[in-house]
Amino acid sequence: MTLQVQFFGAAGEVTGSLYAVRAGSRTVLLECGLIQGNHDEEERNRDSLPISVDEIDAVVLSHAHIDHSGRIPLLYKLGYSGPVFAHEATRALCEIMLPDAGYLNEKDAEWANRKRGRKEARVEPLYTQEDAEHCIALFETSKYEQETEVVPGLTVTFHDAGHILGASIVELRYGSGGNRRTLVFSGDLGYRHAPVMNRPAQPGYADMVMMESTYGDRLHRDFDETIHELGQVFKNARASQGNILIPAFTVGRTQDLLYLMAENHDKWGLENWQIFLDSPMGIDATKVYSRYRHLYGAKLFGPASHFPRLDNFHTTRTPEESMEINKIESGAVIIAGSGMMSGGRILHHLKHNVWRPECHLVIIGYQAIGTLGRRIVDGAETVKLWGHDYRVRVQVHTIGGLSAHADQQDLVDWYRSFRNRPPLFLVHGEPEAQKVLAKRLRDELKAPVSIAKVKQIVEVNSR
Repeated sequence: MTLQVQFFGAAGEVTGSLYAVRAGSRTVLLECGLIQGNHDEEERNRDSLPISVDEIDAVVLSHAHIDHSGRIPLLYKLGYSGPVFAHEATRALCEIMLPDAGYLNEKDAEWANRKRGRKEARVEPLYTQEDAEHCIALFETSKYEQETEVVPGLTVTFHDAGHILGASIVELRYGSGGNRRTLVFSGDLGYRHAPVMNRPAQPGYADMVMMESTYGDRLHRDFDETIHELGQVFKNARASQGNILIPAFTVGRTQDLLYLMAENHDKWGLENWQIFLDSPMGIDATKVYSRYRHLYGAKLFGPASHFPRLDNFHTTRTPEESMEINKIESGAVIIAGSGMMSGGRILHHLKHNVWRPECHLVIIGYQAIGTLGRRIVDGAETVKLWGHDYRVRVQVHTIGGLSAHADQQDLVDWYRSFRNRPPLFLVHGEPEAQKVLAKRLRDELKAPVSIAKVKQIVEVNSR
């Protein structure tokens, strides 16, 4: 009875998480995420899946972020009808996020077809909103620390990863007795100073570990410094009489930010601002955080409320409400998706504010290579929005301390918690970050660490 892992997505890159776990004659897909980045990178999502749908017996999902879950509707579209195992809060978030991804696919295809001539082949969406809505019926959920059989002989236990609501460290066990092998996949691990979520769990033992490495080459800024820096942004923006734009991932980063704004309301002078959550999906996700508030200790909501404890707080669900915000020239804090500025309402707000030096753009999350957010962080002088070039004169602030990902120290400490120092494969990171992290793990812990390669097959052996 063999247990093998084959790496496909997020090997040598950050997005598109996708791995095959072969337990004897059964094949389980671990993650099924979208590749994110520039147009050419995202076109790779249209490539044939590396495993035939007919071969897949089950899917195990660590959390709801699209780069981990976003190809599950495509699986459904291609005929997959097996189970998708996930934490119950992950399913609740996927009910929001996957249909939204399907809707965006339809809009992208519609836009591409408008630009094509009548004789050119029509572009079909990768999958539709309807595909995404229907695939939710495949989800089979469990709670943290609950062992569940995935296929005969293989079980999964989800542990709190501290990243976003429902995010899980995935522990897969195969076999029985002395022949039992344990594979642990970190999923995305949370930062030790995460405002809302708990610290990641530490399973303690594994025969093999797969660990994310997004921030493997850096340490996040001290959290107290982050709080101070955010306060200075509000102070300076108020003095310059501009607006503050915050592109935020609608799940995780948005809720962290809202919590911190409530906690520091007086300190940051937020009584002088109108705060807008301009994201239908962010509004719905915040309600899911309210429903599952027992999963974390932070007091994000009032006892009988589904919204944060903030004065001057507005939710704008409709396009018309969103457009009204752009009539405000000063005193608006606009939290809108997407987090990497690759689409969504934040682009409309950029159009109205990116050329204004009195305004501020606050980057609070990772910006993948090829995204608009990354280009702005790297110092782009102009950006193109809907065919027009705009000078980047907005003041750009990169706030590293609000990351939902573990930094290098967190990653080293998490692996350190495995008392038997199992073989470790780094996934979900850019090559340079992985090299730096691998060297530190070898030097400090004598870790048997490797960087996962695309299509590489590794056998999990008992230790």
